[in-house]
Amino acid sequence: MDEKNIQMFYTIVNKIREEIAVEIVGQDEIVKQLLIAIVCGGNVLFEGVPGLGKTRLVRTLGNVLDLGFSRIQFTPDLMPADVTGTNIIMKSETGARFNACGRYGYKYYYEIRNGRKFI
Repeated sequence: MDEKNIQMFYTIVNKIREEIAVEIVGQDEIVKQLLIAIVCGGNVLFEGVPGLGKTRLVRTLGNVLDLGFSRIQFTPDLMPADVTGTNIIMKSETGARFNACGRYGYKYYYEIRNGRKFI
C-alpha cells in the first residue's frame, strides 16, 4: 500500500466521520470506534439506557454509507441463535447431516457421505 492510497483512505474516513457528526454531536470517540470496527470487518453491540442515540447513530451510519437499516430489540429471553441461527450436526449411518437452522426453521441442509457433500 502506497502513500497515495493511505491518504485517500484517510480522506474517505474523515468525510464519513464529518457526515455522521452532522447528526450525532459529541460522540466522537464512539463514532471513531464504530468506524474502526467496520474497517476491520468486526461486529458492534451497542448497550445502554434509552435515549443515548444508539439507534440514531446506526441509522445515520447506514444513510452515510448507503446501507440498509434494521433493528433488533433484544429482550432478556432472546438468545443469539434466535437471530443468527445455529448449526445442528446429526450422525447417520451414511455419514453426517448438517442442518442450518434459523429463527424460522431449517434453511438448508447437506450430508457428507464418504467425504463427499450432498445437498
